[in-house]
Amino acid sequence: MTPDAESGRRASRVGTRVVVGLGNPGPEYDDTRHNVGWWVLDRFAYDHDFEPFERRPRRLETTRRIGGRSVVLVKPRTYMNRSGQALTTLWRIWGFDLESHLLVVADDANLDVGRVRLRPGGGAGGHNGLKSVTAALGTPDYARMRVGVGTKPPGADLSAWVLSPMPAEDEDVVTALLPELSRAVAVWADEGIETAMNRFNR
Repeated sequence: MTPDAESGRRASRVGTRVVVGLGNPGPEYDDTRHNVGWWVLDRFAYDHDFEPFERRPRRLETTRRIGGRSVVLVKPRTYMNRSGQALTTLWRIWGFDLESHLLVVADDANLDVGRVRLRPGGGAGGHNGLKSVTAALGTPDYARMRVGVGTKPPGADLSAWVLSPMPAEDEDVVTALLPELSRAVAVWADEGIETAMNRFNR
């Protein structure tokens, strides 16, 4: 590839947005609270006609151009506690800026079912996936969408709680919310985290 061609290829990726949904691989985890991040990505992919996710080292990935820019959807395959290992290729995207070009979607066992919190950064709140992402990136300054899956009952083990399926009534609440969460991802990609916060935090 010539220098001019390489420069053109890189320039075309300046507007790339990356959305990472945290979860665990394997059908035994599909319906668990910890995989709500994957549910959101699946809905967004459906709404915007993405190709099926393809297997990559440490992740599942699909890409589509939306509104003149590339949007990359990533599902880590490393299991929750090592989610950050799936993000090492971000640095290969020319012009990529963590603060404005990355959104991480995760479940939140500190929020009631159906509550949504978009933030431009912050702590992990006890979420091991977010801890791993922050450690891998070396900064907590990236946008995240946290979806409430219900607060842990007193005395319950947190790991067992998030790795268990939601009751049908709670799952129905989150499932009904997915179209709105998909719109929130689209607004973030197009207008940024502040606009998405103002419109979708609940």
